[in-house]
Amino acid sequence: MPATKSPPLLDPEFLHKLEQLELVSRKIFVGRMKGERKSKRRGSSVEFADHRNYSVGDDLRHIDWNVYGRLDKLFLKLFLEEEDLHVYTLLDTSLSMDFGEPTKLHYGKQIAAALAFIGLVNHDRVVLNAFGATLDGGLPSVRGRSQMYRIVQYLDQIEATGESNLAASAKAFAIKHTGKGVVVVISDFLDKHGYEEALRYLLARNLDIYVIHVLSREEVEPELAGDLRLVDCEDADEAEITISAPLLKRYKQTLNAFVGGLKDWCTKRGIAYIFTTNDNPFDKLVLNYLRERGLVK
Repeated sequence: MPATKSPPLLDPEFLHKLEQLELVSRKIFVGRMKGERKSKRRGSSVEFADHRNYSVGDDLRHIDWNVYGRLDKLFLKLFLEEEDLHVYTLLDTSLSMDFGEPTKLHYGKQIAAALAFIGLVNHDRVVLNAFGATLDGGLPSVRGRSQMYRIVQYLDQIEATGESNLAASAKAFAIKHTGKGVVVVISDFLDKHGYEEALRYLLARNLDIYVIHVLSREEVEPELAGDLRLVDCEDADEAEITISAPLLKRYKQTLNAFVGGLKDWCTKRGIAYIFTTNDNPFDKLVLNYLRERGLVK
């Protein structure tokens, strides 16, 4: 069967809606370079914040001479320092993501593209990485709306392949990227290695972490019957089963326990957890739900 061409990741009308949004960090980070985002820290920028008494050794360029002329005392101008926010996205591209209609991978690409566009419009530093068994080379830090074409090119060439090893990929990511900011992990988390070790690597970096857990409608509400041989698409493990009402009930209980366990683990550690299925309209997820969870405003 010839491969069908995937629909565009973002349409122009939706892009216009995204222009009204910006990504939000729940933490204040110290940027190594000046950005466009105002921080609560006081530094040396262009927006006046307050005064303080002059101390020996302070930069004389920041003395407010107008105040000195009125009060005959030296005061230093304080300014709102600009913050350089990094927006990292880790997208799962293992074979289990190539399932559903649209596939979980395509749905994840749409989320990654939308968040990248919001970041670029607001002059954040945007970094994308895909992972399966390992972390890929990724798209280096880009900034500014004109770089959106690079985001789309990078995401369009990604295909689902191999097994998932989130722990190894998160470790490689934590070593490679040292900037502070927001990291969004988009995955189905169907990883036999688990998720705890992986997320601990990100927690150790003091990043503002968002987990977007994507499953297909078929995984949540399977429409199966009869005797089946199930083959793991990633490692070819096989299991022969007979579908019955008790088995489906047990499956749903196991799935709910898995989803609930991931949510609880994240919530206890300050990680924002967001669950969605591929039949949840993508635009509503970004424009409404992500706004409710505080990732965008």
